[in-house]
Amino acid sequence: MLAHLNVGDLLVAVHFKDIKNVHLSVHPPSGRVTVSAPHQTDIETIRVFAITKLGWIRRQQLKLRTQHREMVREFLANESHFVWGKRYLLRVAESKRASVTINHRNLILHVPVEATVERKDALLAGWYREQVKAAVPALIARWAPVVGVGVDKITVQRMKTKWGSCSHKSGSIRLNTDIAKKPKECLEYVLLHEMVHLLEPTHNARFTGAMDRLMPNWRLRRDLLNELPVSHQEWQS
Repeated sequence: MLAHLNVGDLLVAVHFKDIKNVHLSVHPPSGRVTVSAPHQTDIETIRVFAITKLGWIRRQQLKLRTQHREMVREFLANESHFVWGKRYLLRVAESKRASVTINHRNLILHVPVEATVERKDALLAGWYREQVKAAVPALIARWAPVVGVGVDKITVQRMKTKWGSCSHKSGSIRLNTDIAKKPKECLEYVLLHEMVHLLEPTHNARFTGAMDRLMPNWRLRRDLLNELPVSHQEWQS
């Protein structure tokens, strides 16, 4: 069931679902606001809940609307691409076997001559995914005994709005493929962030205290991650 309510000048879409708690989301790129609520929740209760979150909603909308995104990738020669925070110039080399290599200044796509932009994009995304997957085990080995949690599964995939997420119940963590474009200290921050969430699901004082103790400069790493451009995305209207 779907309903709409006005909170000031905001139009909020309310989705009634078979869930236990109320969840509020602000969606890119325009800052569209939705609330998911349990069936039979009073609409006025939801309105009051949204009003209490207005300050947070405004901050999230401003962040989304001013977020610097990469230009649309055409995979042409000398296009800029990033690997672990370092800028490389793209080269496209004809090859029967698709692969990606890098040297001191170039990121090289080895692709068949008929390869489309979509194929090149998928090839590079897969390569970024492998870079993240290769970097993660050493970080887990370092942090798991310190945090006191086990990570049962790591999934690396393209994510539009998050750098990482976790499932407290299953002990699994998801990481965004694009984090391979950022400095490695950003990956370490995101992974630790999600590992701490396996102990404390919310951003409360316990969570913040754990991050302060384990990684005193985590806010600097977070700011570095969020200041860097994120990937171009095509959004459905």
